[in-house]
Amino acid sequence: MRKWSRIVLSVNGADHSIETERSTPLLFILRNDCSLNGPKYGCGYGECGACTVIIDGLAARSCVVPVSLAEGRTILTLEGLAKGDQLSPIQQCFVEAQAAQCGYCLNGMIMTAKALLDRNPTPSDDEIKNELRFNLCRCGTHVEILNAVKLAAGCSSNANKGRT
Repeated sequence: MRKWSRIVLSVNGADHSIETERSTPLLFILRNDCSLNGPKYGCGYGECGACTVIIDGLAARSCVVPVSLAEGRTILTLEGLAKGDQLSPIQQCFVEAQAAQCGYCLNGMIMTAKALLDRNPTPSDDEIKNELRFNLCRCGTHVEILNAVKLAAGCSSNANKGRT
């Protein structure tokens, strides 16, 4: 027999009250109950990075995070980066670096890079590569993705931390 609980999540600055099983993956709640399509279902094992969100400042694979562990925490998704129709600086850097082909991995790449740049506004190439190493991209845009993160790092080092 299923046991349902009411859980309140803070997603992109808004509270969402959801009735669900506490073990439900956060990804399913974000996509189905919160109607957010930034985080993608890729593997269901936390290995591809397509479902990455930022929880309390850290990149997390939402397909393996039970919703009960996200309760009471601050969750940021790709949709929470932009201000209205205005892309965030890190999103704009991905556009400028032409870092997208199919776009399926971009959510994970952008959210992982955002978490990195918030912690370390001027990462080395090796630090960027290390941070992104578990985000899979089959289109072969790795060079452009690295360039986008370096471009965003340049923006964040020349302005305030919130620019990313």
